[in-house]
Amino acid sequence: MMALAVVLGGGSMAYFAWAGRPRLLDLGLSPPAALAWNALLSGVFFAQHSVMVRRPVRARLATVIPARYDGAFYAVTSGLALLLVAGVLQPAGPPLFVLHALPRALVIAAALLAVATFAWAIVVLRTFDPFGLRPIRRHLRDGDASPSRSSDDARAFVIRGPYRWVRHPLYSAIIVLLWADPSMAPARLELALLWTAWIAVGARLEEHDLVANLGDAYRRYRERVPMLIPWRRSAER
Repeated sequence: MMALAVVLGGGSMAYFAWAGRPRLLDLGLSPPAALAWNALLSGVFFAQHSVMVRRPVRARLATVIPARYDGAFYAVTSGLALLLVAGVLQPAGPPLFVLHALPRALVIAAALLAVATFAWAIVVLRTFDPFGLRPIRRHLRDGDASPSRSSDDARAFVIRGPYRWVRHPLYSAIIVLLWADPSMAPARLELALLWTAWIAVGARLEEHDLVANLGDAYRRYRERVPMLIPWRRSAER
C-alpha cells in the first residue's frame, strides 16, 4: 500500500504538471463536446477528492479499512482520479492567445514563484504527509494502529512561512499555476475556471474540519489571516 500510494500519488501529480504529457486517449470530439467531456472528468476528480476527505466518509471507511491506511488509500484513489483527468483530457481548439516577450516572461516568473511558494509551504508544514505514510510507519514501528491525526495537528499548529499571509498557500500556489499559461487554450481556460472554483469551495469545507480539530486556535487564525489572497499584513508568529 505504501509503495502504491507513492507511485500513484506522486506519479499522477508529476504527469498532470507535465506540460508536454502525451494524451492516453484521443476521442476526436468537437470543441463543445470536448469541453463537456473535460468538465465531466473534472467533476469525477472533484467528487473523489472532496467526498473522501470528509470526516463522515472517513469514519465509514474506517469500518472497512484500518484507520492507519486511510491516508494511503486516499492517495491511491486520488492518484487514479488525477491520472484519468490528465490522460484523457481532450483538446478543444487552438490557443485563445499566445504571449510573447515581457508578458510571457512575467507569466513564467509567476509560475516559478508559485512553485517556490508551494515548496516553501510544504517545508514549513512539518506535519505534511501527502501519501499517508506516517501512521503506517508508526504502526510498523511500535504497533500503534491509530493515525493520531488530530492530536498531531493540534500540537503542530504554529504559524510559519507563507501561512502568515494566507491560510492555504498550497491552494494559492496551485491556482496561480492553473492560470500562469502563456499559451491559453480553451481546454486549459476551462480547467483553470473549474478548478479555481472547486479549490475555493473545497478550502471552505476543509476549514470545518480544521476548526473541529484545532478549535479556538484556528478560529483566531482565521480571523487574522486571509484564506487564499494575501491582502493583509502578515500575522505574527
